[in-house]
Amino acid sequence: MRLHILGCYSATPRTLTNPTSQVLEIRNRLFLIDCGEGTQVQLRKNKIKFSRIDHIFISHLHGDHFFGLPGLISTYRLLGREKELHIYGPKGIKEAITLLMKLGDSWTNYPLHFHELSSKDAELIFEDEVVTVETIPLKHRIYANGFLFREKPAPRKLNIEAVREHKIDKSQFNLIKSGRDALTITGEKIANELLTLDPEPPKSFAFCSDTVYDESLVRYIENVDYLYHESTFLESEEHLCQKTKHSTAGQAAKIAKLAKVDTLILGHYSTRYKSLDLFKKEAERFFDKVELADDGKVFDFS
Repeated sequence: MRLHILGCYSATPRTLTNPTSQVLEIRNRLFLIDCGEGTQVQLRKNKIKFSRIDHIFISHLHGDHFFGLPGLISTYRLLGREKELHIYGPKGIKEAITLLMKLGDSWTNYPLHFHELSSKDAELIFEDEVVTVETIPLKHRIYANGFLFREKPAPRKLNIEAVREHKIDKSQFNLIKSGRDALTITGEKIANELLTLDPEPPKSFAFCSDTVYDESLVRYIENVDYLYHESTFLESEEHLCQKTKHSTAGQAAKIAKLAKVDTLILGHYSTRYKSLDLFKKEAERFFDKVELADDGKVFDFS
């Protein structure tokens, strides 16, 4: 599991910073989470093949989280995309996108599927053989969700030295990786655990976009490996949190501690502050394992 930060600053784009967008990579699958203005440029800048993205998750309909989406959909059309694209987001996202397409007479030449969300409870919205994705109800100025990605256990890894030692034919490799025992050239049965290695433990990642400090969040993200939580303000501006429905770095750290997550990643910074280190320093007063997101940064969760 690998996280590519395309943008992690709040509201207004600047020449050196971008609004929220990130790509989560899970066993060769790419999932786009939020799509702020400039996402296409950041995808190219970070050499991410966005033709591989088939599922896009939008947390809420504030511009700094989805204004890049119409352009991305249009670019897919210009590039001749043929495979399906699935978009998961709040009710109204289909109307917003299709109105622009209608006015510009630029309907897609590929299947575009909207999965509109309205539930205020957590729900499973995507599942395949590799991962499940559930919503995380957030408290913001408008309807908003975070997203919880849980990787499913990977197949066991083939132990090349062991299969060579036991003279196992290559034709059995796929069966061995699926958990089956194998036969040597003399017909001897070799147990699967002698021919394979344990895979990496499955990882979990929670994306908590714009939200006020909310301890009810804890039950949805308890014990996740990695938590991305907004930290728009520092404690000195905590009085702005209730009005804007955002959180401080310290509040994000308190949520991480209550939820017993492994690692906290901060993001969605207000650009009023001179240094990101101020966010890390504040969060570390309440929680030990704190990382700072930044545009172009990659987190390898292996």
